[in-house]
This record gives sequence, structure tokens and C-alpha cells, in this order.
Amino acid sequence: MNGKYGSPNRTSFSLWSVFFSGSEFKLRSRGGIDRMLLVLVLLLVCIGSVMVFSASYAHAEARFDDSTYFIKRQIIWAVSGVAVMIFTSLIDPSFYKAFARLAYAATLFLLLLVPFVGEEMGGARRWFTIGPLNLQPSELAKLTLVLMLAWYFSEHHKLATDYQNRYNSLKYGIILPLIMIGATCGLVALEKHLSGLIILGTIGVVIMVIAGSQLRYLGALTGVGVVGVAAMALFTDYTKDRITVWLDPEAYKLTGGWQTLQGLMAIGSGGFFGKGLGMGELKHCYVSEPANDMIFAILCEELGFVGAFVAMLLFAALIFRGFTIAQKASDPFERLLCLGINTKIAIQTLLNVAVVTNTIPNTGISLPFFSYGGSSLIMLLFEVGIV
Repeated sequence: MNGKYGSPNRTSFSLWSVFFSGSEFKLRSRGGIDRMLLVLVLLLVCIGSVMVFSASYAHAEARFDDSTYFIKRQIIWAVSGVAVMIFTSLIDPSFYKAFARLAYAATLFLLLLVPFVGEEMGGARRWFTIGPLNLQPSELAKLTLVLMLAWYFSEHHKLATDYQNRYNSLKYGIILPLIMIGATCGLVALEKHLSGLIILGTIGVVIMVIAGSQLRYLGALTGVGVVGVAAMALFTDYTKDRITVWLDPEAYKLTGGWQTLQGLMAIGSGGFFGKGLGMGELKHCYVSEPANDMIFAILCEELGFVGAFVAMLLFAALIFRGFTIAQKASDPFERLLCLGINTKIAIQTLLNVAVVTNTIPNTGISLPFFSYGGSSLIMLLFEVGIV
């Protein structure tokens, strides 16, 4: 949220300079935040928290005998996340640039580790449990891949866009960044996390396009990657079953299609103005994960088309503001970092709505700032703080 685009005075102190290539950890002594972005993100967090309570109180009462079980934790995470967001907005961007390679390497290590020692939930091993938080390395990867690619293209832009020299443009503009993206996506694929793989791959390709990679080569190699993902989806039991259910959810209405059908029923029953906040019926043990992946369906049921439209309008304004900030950034690293973060938020929002409306197969994607969860919310606010 470093939205004042001038060059503020800075106060600095050395921190792990050996690890960060001689860089210093710097705090801005002046230069404020982007107020419009701050207001938008706080509105989304507040509305999201209200919807978490409305969507979860029945499930919380039935499971934990405490209707406020989920919202109490969500509020703690939201307050913690806002504090993190404010702090990260004060850090000089040069620190993030110096930190990029170490963060990327650490994330690859965690991704490599999680299939062996991670916590298994819902038939997949993707999490590390740290106290009350479940840390998902693939969520970290969405940021650290952006950091790494932003650092890489800011350092090698001339070689990557040296179109007169095919060797340089292919090596630095196509092959090396695709290796970075492929390494991350490959490790995420081991976790049977198709949605994470799609988001990471899309973010990576978008950054490459913006950074100036040659489209004809990138398009061909991206096509190969898409075919590979499609083959994995069609020939892996875990994903093949989801595609089968997506094509005909009513044939599996008591098994895999239950969540989709109940979500669609919730959306349809909301009408134009909705049934009223807290008055939704399908969250009462009908819609599974009502406060998490399917929270958009509950929003539609209770607030109707109008409520869903306002929520999407806020997301659009947030993303547009983020892209505006990126365009005004004078440093290539900062520009690519902002663009990557905003692309991630946009893709995740669109995919969640697409899943809930059965436009694409159910892949378990959370709605940014709305879905229940501590690590994802804090990570999102961390990212917005950088912007």
C-alpha cells in the first residue's frame, strides 16, 4: 500500500546482510499509504467476516456447541492480518527484492517436505500445523514465485528482451523463468492440488508476458503445459472423478455432486435481493464448507444478486487500484511484484466464483478475504501491504 509514488526519506538498520546480498532492512520514515486501497481491503475484510459468522454459526453450534467458534478465530486472524499489512506497507521494497531468492528457495524446500511430514486433511497432505494455524506451503508459493520472477526479470530484462539474439531471448526470456515456474508447479502437483497448480502457472505466464517474453515461443510452450495439465486431470483418479461429477452433478447428488448442487440451489434461491443476512437456510448442514470454499453461495442466498454484485464490484475496484499502483511504479521489480500480486487475487476470485457456479470443476479454491482461514487471510493482507 505504498501508494505515494514519490521517493520518501528512509530510516534503515542492517539485518542479516550476508543473506540478503548486502542489502539493508529499511523502513520508510515518511510517505503514507494508498488510502483508497486501504479502504477497499478493509471493506472486504469486514464484509467477509460478517459473512463468515452468518455462514458458520449453524455448523459451529452443531459441531462445537458454540455458534461463535469460527468467527472468534476469524476476527483474531483479521486483526493480526491488518497489523501485518500495515507493517509490510512500511518496509522498503528493496528488502523484498533482496529477500526474493531466499524466500523462493525456502518455499521449494517446504513444498518438497510437506508430502512426507505434512498434515493430512480431506484426503490430501498439503499443510503444516503450527499451533492454531494450518500453514499451506502452496499459499506461500503464490507470493514467493511472484517475488522470484519479479527479481529475475528486473535483473535480466535486457537479456530476456534481446530479440535480435535468439539464444539470449530464449534462454533468459523463456527457458529459465519456465524452469522456475515448472519447479514450483511440479512440487504442488505432488500434493494433488490442481487449483494451486493452475493459479501458479497462470500467474507465472502473466508475469512473463508483462516482462516481455516472446509470445510465439511462450505460447507454444504454454500450450504444451496446458496439455500436460489436462492429461493429468483426465488420467488421474482424483481429478478425473471431479470432472465426471462436474459434467453431470445430479447423477452424483448424494456423493460428489452434493456440494455443487446445494451451492447452486443457494444461489438460485437468493433471487435479486436475497433472503436477508443470517436468514439463509442451506447453510444448515446442506451446503458443505459454507464458510470456506462455498461462502459465495451463502452470500448469494442471503444478499441476493445485489449483494453478490456489490462484492464483485469491491473486488474489481481493489484489483483495478492495485494495477494502477503498479503502472505508476518506476522500478521494474516493484511494478512486476504489484502486477503479480494483483493477478493472483484476480485469478483466485474468478476461479472461486466459477467453481461455486459450476462453470468449472470443483477444485477447492477459497474466496479472498471472505473464506474462513487464518494463514490464507494473513498471507493476503501481507501481500496487499506490499502493494
